[in-house]
Amino acid sequence: MNSKSASAIEKLKSISTATVATCLYKRGLKNQFIQGVVPLRKERPTMVGEAYTLRYIPAREDLNPIEVFKDPKHLQRVAVEECPMGSIMVIDSRKDARAASAGSILVTRLMVRGVAGIVTDGGFRDSTEIADLDFSSYHNRPSAPTNLTLHQAIAINEPIGCGDVAVFPGDIVLGDDDGVMVIPAKIADEVADECIQMAVFEEFVMEKVQQGKSVIGLYPLTDEKIGLEFENWRKERKI
Repeated sequence: MNSKSASAIEKLKSISTATVATCLYKRGLKNQFIQGVVPLRKERPTMVGEAYTLRYIPAREDLNPIEVFKDPKHLQRVAVEECPMGSIMVIDSRKDARAASAGSILVTRLMVRGVAGIVTDGGFRDSTEIADLDFSSYHNRPSAPTNLTLHQAIAINEPIGCGDVAVFPGDIVLGDDDGVMVIPAKIADEVADECIQMAVFEEFVMEKVQQGKSVIGLYPLTDEKIGLEFENWRKERKI
């Protein structure tokens, strides 16, 4: 991980997916929210890390018997053992949750190795056990069958599609109770800086709205008088 990515990750730990989505939309990026994916357990700290990817294709019966798991080079197992500390494993399961992307043993192994989270547009088996882990996990819905029945692991750390979003290795993945956003690596640090400023302004806006202020001229900010109020508000709080 380079210093810019590390800096962006630290800054983004206090930022919501909603704020990131708006920031990226201002830059013309409209499709960075992974569709159909939800956290197994809510009210966890924000998940942030670099994407490490695993891609599945449709299983072919002659190549995907259960014995393939005995192969030490099986890509699903290799991915679990090689996913870097602090990264997010993102799995392309073709939006197909009829068979599991992984189960509690593999997810626990990722947690123990220091991985920051896992995201799949498919499903997990042992979903209750995974939800009980101190680990950020996102999927489409629970699924019992082993991935081998429908999915064949075919590539590690290559560009994938997850929930209709292009995910490149090293992109910054951010997840909260609303879902998961993907931030292109090359703009992650500047996006993080902008999001911090947006979050400060939104705190001011919420305070004013709670005091009974109309959103007209306030959100978005078009009233110069309110703009001066905001600057004074920041100075008072030394933000």
